[in-house]
Parts: sequence; C-alpha cells; structure tokens
Amino acid sequence: MNIVVMDAHSVDHGDVSFDELTKSGICTFYERTPAHLVYERSKDVQIILTNKVVFDRATIYSLNHLSYIGVLATGYNNVDINAAIERGIVVTNVPAYSTQSVAQLVFGFILELNMKINHHNRMVHEGKWSVSKDFCFWDYPLGELDGKVLGIIGFGRIGQAVARIAQAFGMKIIAYRKPKTGIEKSSVEFMPLKEIFERSDIVTLHCPLTNETRGMVNKEILGLMKKEAFIINTSRGPVVNENDLALALNEETISGAGLDVLSTEPPDPKNPLLTAKNCIITPHIGWATTASRQRLIDTAVKNVKAFIAGTPLNVVTV
Repeated sequence: MNIVVMDAHSVDHGDVSFDELTKSGICTFYERTPAHLVYERSKDVQIILTNKVVFDRATIYSLNHLSYIGVLATGYNNVDINAAIERGIVVTNVPAYSTQSVAQLVFGFILELNMKINHHNRMVHEGKWSVSKDFCFWDYPLGELDGKVLGIIGFGRIGQAVARIAQAFGMKIIAYRKPKTGIEKSSVEFMPLKEIFERSDIVTLHCPLTNETRGMVNKEILGLMKKEAFIINTSRGPVVNENDLALALNEETISGAGLDVLSTEPPDPKNPLLTAKNCIITPHIGWATTASRQRLIDTAVKNVKAFIAGTPLNVVTV
C-alpha cells in the first residue's frame, strides 16, 4: 500500500510523530506540495493524507489508483466530496482534536484584552514602573471577568469548552443556537443573534463558514455591541466583514478584538485589521499546540488503519 502525506510540515514541525503511519504501508512525506506537483506525487498512490492541498474534481478523476483521502483537519472543503463519491473514493476527516487548544486561545485573547499583560510587561521593561511614584503602575483600564456576559456564537464542542472555562471565571453565558444533544443546558441561556451582540461584554465566534454565516459580523451587528465590548474570532475569517470590523475598532464603536483567523491566510499586507486599533491577531495557531497536533495525527492514522481493515472511521463521503 502506497501512502503519501502531501503537506506534512503543516502539522509536523519535528515535535510530533508519524511513526505509526509507517507501519501501514510504504510512506512518502512531502513538506509541502504546490499545485503543479499534486498529480505527479499522487498518480501511483492508493492512500493520500492532506491538510490543505486541494483535490478538485479534475485531480480526483485523474488518479486511477486512488482509493482513500485522509484530511488532516476537521474541515474538508479542499476535497471535492461529490467527485470522490462518484469515484468510490473514501474521504475521512479528524473531528474534535483541537477543542481544548482553541478554547485555551480564546481565553488567552480574553485575558490579554482585559489585563493588557503584554503591554504592561513592555512598559516595565521600558522603565515606566521604575520611575513610578507608587508601588504599582498601569496606564490602561483593567477588566474583571467575574459577572461579565460572554456571548457564544456556535455552541458545539469548542463553544461548550469555552463556556466551561468562562463559568470558572464567574461569567454569565448566553449563546446562539441550542445544539440538539450532548450539552449541559441549565446554566446557558439561548437567544437570538442580535440580542447576543446587544447584551454581551465579549462575543466569541465558533460557527462554521456557511452561506448564512459569511460576513455575518458586519457594520450593523457590530453597531449593536456595547462600546466597552470585545469580539473574538477563532472560527473562520470570512465570518467577519474585515472592513467593517476595522472601522468599528478605529471609531471605537467597540473596544477591541482578538483574531486567530482572517479571510485570506497568510493575510494581504493591506488587510485593514493589521493596523486597526486594539486588534490582537495571531497566525491561525489555535489548533497548533503540540498535544493537539499529535491527537490529529493519531486519529488520522487510526482512520487509515480502519480503512485498510475495511471498517472506515470518520467518513465524510456519505
């Protein structure tokens, strides 16, 4: 069985292991695969693992030996699922591997926006505390989370993990769209989207990118927020209208934002959020803790082994 990992560097920076995969067949690892090399590297392969390398309809129909694509992510929009179904190719994904890591980053943003830890650290190293007339020094309003309202847009696994952490800080949780099963509902109040934005001190986005959610956070919805409120996005960049958010930040319609995703990644240097006021941006790292990436690989390998055994797991071509 020939197995190829098309973009291993996207998940492995030398700190996680694909060793178990090598027990399942003859493995070839490419750090990255540009579009013009996808066919050449895939043409004789039965099993392909990919994170972001695109397998469109034409590519899938050109690969006569291909029987399985394992997506090294939860989202699988880089694979033409309909073409795979037509060809009888099994496609799997890896759900829920990054839940705790993303929730952790959400609170990294929330704590930084409320306490300005990095800013005050910089002030100390620049000597501002040393020349202070008092035993303490701060030059930015500091916020306390206890009693604040956290609005969660999308109450799946990650939204629920964020809610549990928020409750430990004494926050009140309101959320948009009640899931059908599997949550503790008693301490969460569900309400319409606009009311979430009106009432929340912090809004955090955990919704998928769909036709309904694309551009959902726009000038109108941002105008409903409290002037002191913050918005966090660790879901998908295009959920936010970036021009509208930059304007809201620069005009101080809202107080700040924490973003791990943008509409284009890597971003255009002219993206207005790169120069917006009080906008913290990280380079799509919420999923990328070592523990999270090893869980991703471990599940992907289980998916491969299950496929070879004839009992595939986490199949999305259904």
